[in-house]
Amino acid sequence: MVYTEAMTFKTHQTIAFAALATVAVIYYPNGLGPATIGVSLVSNAVGALLPDMDQASNRLWDWLPGGNFWGRILKNLFGSHRSITHSILGLILIYMMVGWVFSRLFNPEYINLMIATGALMIGYISHILADGLTEDGIPLLWPIKLRFGFPPIRSWRIKTGRWFEKWIILPIAVLYTIGLLTFNWKILMGMIG
Repeated sequence: MVYTEAMTFKTHQTIAFAALATVAVIYYPNGLGPATIGVSLVSNAVGALLPDMDQASNRLWDWLPGGNFWGRILKNLFGSHRSITHSILGLILIYMMVGWVFSRLFNPEYINLMIATGALMIGYISHILADGLTEDGIPLLWPIKLRFGFPPIRSWRIKTGRWFEKWIILPIAVLYTIGLLTFNWKILMGMIG
């Protein structure tokens, strides 16, 4: 069976930002500098798209120089959509890789690497969880081909890119985010150091 359906870019980005804002309100990391906040927001957006790096059409490739070239290479390397990048093993590997890259890319005197890495991983995990709501589910135990999804009955799950995602899931995520930001604005502004 070939799995090709993917939740849309807008939905993944919105859910990732909602998840990041939720975690920020709950854990309240105070004293964040503008550099950490900026890197964390970009990291979250990248993390929301990273699991789909196995698709040449991923919006992430549009953001990078030569991205279409790399997208085609990775698509061929992975062989199919929703393989290792949507699994627990992929999650662990990405976490280790991001930690290594961020420690070499950013100066820890200006950017809290733990916060930036956490923001990327929140985006990544939110993507995987959202894809678990779709008909195709996710191969959490890759390379075992068993796919998991919620609800367990496949026909009850979301058909991506269709009306339910566009007119129910995405608007709920947007309204949730607006409400969260509105009711917690003072808390969020208090995080800036």
